Amino acid sequence: MSQEAQYIGSYVKIEELPQTNLPEFAFIGRSNVGKSTLINRLLGRKNLAHTSSQPGKTRTINFFSLGQDRYYVDLPGYGYAKTSKAQRHQWLQMVYNYLTNRPQLACVFVLIDASIPPQTIDLNFINNLGEYGVPFCLVFTKIDKASTKDIQRNIRNFREKMQQHWEELPPQFQISALKNRGIDQLRQYINSIVANSQAYLQTSMP
Repeated sequence: MSQEAQYIGSYVKIEELPQTNLPEFAFIGRSNVGKSTLINRLLGRKNLAHTSSQPGKTRTINFFSLGQDRYYVDLPGYGYAKTSKAQRHQWLQMVYNYLTNRPQLACVFVLIDASIPPQTIDLNFINNLGEYGVPFCLVFTKIDKASTKDIQRNIRNFREKMQQHWEELPPQFQISALKNRGIDQLRQYINSIVANSQAYLQTSMP
């Protein structure tokens, strides 16, 4: 099976999205947390997903395929202060429409900047995912941007804050997309979900 990565398209309406039964893996987080860089790593392409030093650059739902068995979805970041309140609301509405109305969605990877203390906006978004019953994992990014001690303290504090509302924490990964640390573990996790999806489709076919 070919594993060629391709850009499929950018969308703003749910009804415009590709109509397939392939599992989709969405990536979201605060603006400039490293979504596009991580997606490029997973796709094995340097600049397929557009990266920018300017926060808030992703403004559409961007689809990428890898081979013929999955889609990666780059969602707009949240919390970018330099856009209008109306624009931020429009982006969030588009994101939540996707997250809550897309049966192909296999997992949402919520990217958390591990180089800074826990942010309320991240915790609130995660709690919303829980209320909607959206499957997700935590991906702590930028583990190369601070000392190991600071990184582990920030991650520990984040987990403790989550435990105030969650009885069980979701799967977690620690990565540095720039230094390719933790990428293989994340890729293996995604591959396992794809394999299970294929097995289910095969057993459910008449």
